[in-house]
Amino acid sequence: MNYEKLQFNLNAYKETGEILDGARFLIHEFELDDENFLGFGFREELEKNSILLTANGEIGDMQEVLIPRNLFDFDLTLVLNLLAHEMLHVRQKSPKMMIMDKNEREWQAYYEMLFHTNFPQIPELSDYYKNFFGEKALIYYGRMGEGSELQLKYLQQKKEVETLLKKINNSNTSTSSV
Repeated sequence: MNYEKLQFNLNAYKETGEILDGARFLIHEFELDDENFLGFGFREELEKNSILLTANGEIGDMQEVLIPRNLFDFDLTLVLNLLAHEMLHVRQKSPKMMIMDKNEREWQAYYEMLFHTNFPQIPELSDYYKNFFGEKALIYYGRMGEGSELQLKYLQQKKEVETLLKKINNSNTSTSSV
């Protein structure tokens, strides 16, 4: 499905107030569904220009992804990446995976937003968002504990994130000096 048609469908869901159905539509269209996914629910909107989605449920239990009612007021590529982030959490908390450490779950989900290893069908973020989410990933990497087993497990991925951020920052520096 092309983006114009996709956006047309989402606008229809938005106009009729069927935000949860629109989110389910995206999950289906981009093959993000998981057997551990209970469904969508609403959460409070933060601000008009701020967005937060969460995967709620105990580890090992079905997960509900909470979304704001203004979800479709945001850039579609950003929304798709945030949905992929939360749907990875749904998988991580499933009885099959049960990743207990929150820092590890967040690291994996932010890494996914940058490199799309689990969901290659999700569109690439702008450099602005790659930089933003890359910095968030590094925060969670740091919280794993200096020299910990988890940090060693993800050391190669950390180097990939740092290389990406350096490339983005070098690109922005050369662009702004032109």
